[in-house]
Amino acid sequence: MIENAPVYLHVTFLAATVFVAFMFLKACKWNKIAMALFAIWLPLQAYLGYNGFYLNTASTPSPMIFLIPPTLVLIVLLFATASGRRFIDTLDLKTLTLLHTVRIPVELCLYWLFVVNAVPELMTFEGTNFDIIAGITAPILYYLFFVKKSISRKVLLGWNIVMLLLLLNIVIIALLSAPLPIQQFAFDQPNVGILYFPFVWLPSFIVPIVLFSHLVTIWRLRKVDSEVA
Repeated sequence: MIENAPVYLHVTFLAATVFVAFMFLKACKWNKIAMALFAIWLPLQAYLGYNGFYLNTASTPSPMIFLIPPTLVLIVLLFATASGRRFIDTLDLKTLTLLHTVRIPVELCLYWLFVVNAVPELMTFEGTNFDIIAGITAPILYYLFFVKKSISRKVLLGWNIVMLLLLLNIVIIALLSAPLPIQQFAFDQPNVGILYFPFVWLPSFIVPIVLFSHLVTIWRLRKVDSEVA
């Protein structure tokens, strides 16, 4: 656990994690395989984070190979296999769009982690992280496209692409700020907050789900356009 971290920081982050899990399971209509994976992956990461597994950043190979790569491999497999693409086609885009509102509390948590010297300022909205824009605009896009139907698929597609770039921006900054051999930024205050419980769920769960939600929406919207053409 991070010393001096306020209770509201932990409560907000835990609520954000629960929100992402609930919204994604709702989007996939409570798919039993997804539920089983969540039931295994979240407690496993909590156990590793709570026991300081990721804090040994000098070890080779880095323990962070268990933090991020497994979910990326799963995402690739879902898009690369027929069964995975069938699953993707069942996901509810309305729910996946609203899921992005989680980026508001996540950005608040990153700011509070900066205040307690757990992440660098450039990872917050006071630095070079503009990801909160996605959280603020997500309900607007949801309302305009799915409720009012006043904007085209191209607008929703463009929004997803731009917000995906914002996500990749902070992911790259976070990686290059972490105490790893590839570190390029924030040597005075490295990104160590995500190595502790419960914040290990940010790179191992929340970010992959947000990334996957964008990729699914982009894939589905482009697929519709290609079919129409």
